[in-house]
Amino acid sequence: MKNARYLTAREAAGELNISVDSLYAYVSRGLIRSEATGHNRRSRRYYAEDVRKLRTRKRGRRDPETVAEDALHAGAPVLESAITLITDDCVYYRGRSALVLARQRSIEQVAALIWTCNPETKIPALVSPDASPISASIHATVRQLPDIRPLEAFQILLPLAAREDLSAYDLRTESAVRTGSRILCLLSTLAAGKEATGTGIASMLGDAWAPDDDHAEFLINAALILCADHELNASAFTARCAASTCATLYAVVTAALSAFQGHRHGGASEQVEALFKELESRPDVKQAMRDRLKRGEALPGFGHVIYREVDPRGKLLLRMLQETHGEHPDVRLAAAIIQAAADVTSLSYNVDLALATLARVLNLPPGGAMTLFAMGRTVGWIGHAIEQYRIGRIIRPRARYVGELPEETTSIG
Repeated sequence: MKNARYLTAREAAGELNISVDSLYAYVSRGLIRSEATGHNRRSRRYYAEDVRKLRTRKRGRRDPETVAEDALHAGAPVLESAITLITDDCVYYRGRSALVLARQRSIEQVAALIWTCNPETKIPALVSPDASPISASIHATVRQLPDIRPLEAFQILLPLAAREDLSAYDLRTESAVRTGSRILCLLSTLAAGKEATGTGIASMLGDAWAPDDDHAEFLINAALILCADHELNASAFTARCAASTCATLYAVVTAALSAFQGHRHGGASEQVEALFKELESRPDVKQAMRDRLKRGEALPGFGHVIYREVDPRGKLLLRMLQETHGEHPDVRLAAAIIQAAADVTSLSYNVDLALATLARVLNLPPGGAMTLFAMGRTVGWIGHAIEQYRIGRIIRPRARYVGELPEETTSIG
């Protein structure tokens, strides 16, 4: 669709393969919303979302099995959610632009927005030094695991923390919000390597990871917000499946982390970091990119299953890095990589490339980009779980069997 949110009458009719008169009939029946454009009440525009839903419904009547199959691969929506809307050039949390939130709000406020629909909701456990359920035994476990990365610590220690937080079994919304805040606080203290200070998550991480950089808190906060949710990706769907069984939020986040770490999902940021290391020593970045393509190797940090153009999250984060660290060699290297990719392929960069650039600029610890991504996304996983708890239904799709058929049907009389 040419416009991310609205279509002209001709465009909408074309998408549905109908006449403009038929389009007006759908509007009159309430199937497609429209609104006047500017001061001309006779000129109207039509909601692309409604057109897309109607097109999917019509297609489903003709070929329901294909629609169901495609839905699992960035096709038609498979369930309803009021958390995140994705368009070609923006991401919205509860109807608010994530790009604006990244500059104007804290990650705590965005968590409140996603979990409770109100960014002004106070969730003290997110910033309270007494909120993290890390006991002496859990601290002892961390000390016995030398050189462990934060994501590994998350998955080892979340089940241990769950044993000490029996209130997590209360899945009512208010209780789940409190549990979610304790989990986020726990992950923050593990990533920072110190107890909560009461100054906020981004501040705590900035002080721990880049204490000498005046812009660290600002950039880390923005990255957390931009990564907070992205609709029904693999890890969010995993979180919802776990939540639909009435698993606790600790189990939900642990399950989502397992899905997240695959190299086709959150693990892609580590592939981008490896690409940076490979290209920083090459005198001709464009030729190095060509060499990768000739060898049949992918370009990590480029392309996205949802966006046809540049990932708006990555675009904003790189712009903020240019504003704060425009002369940094890694910011210039990222720009050279993006330009070289534009010269040799049609792919646009995504948020993974921006996160890897941020990690290098702030000199984050190993795996820092992936850790930052996971911590931001934890906000979304918890939001999806809370939404699924309210729905109160188990997610149980069916498979179309394509294996060997039985030789005969056995009947037990």
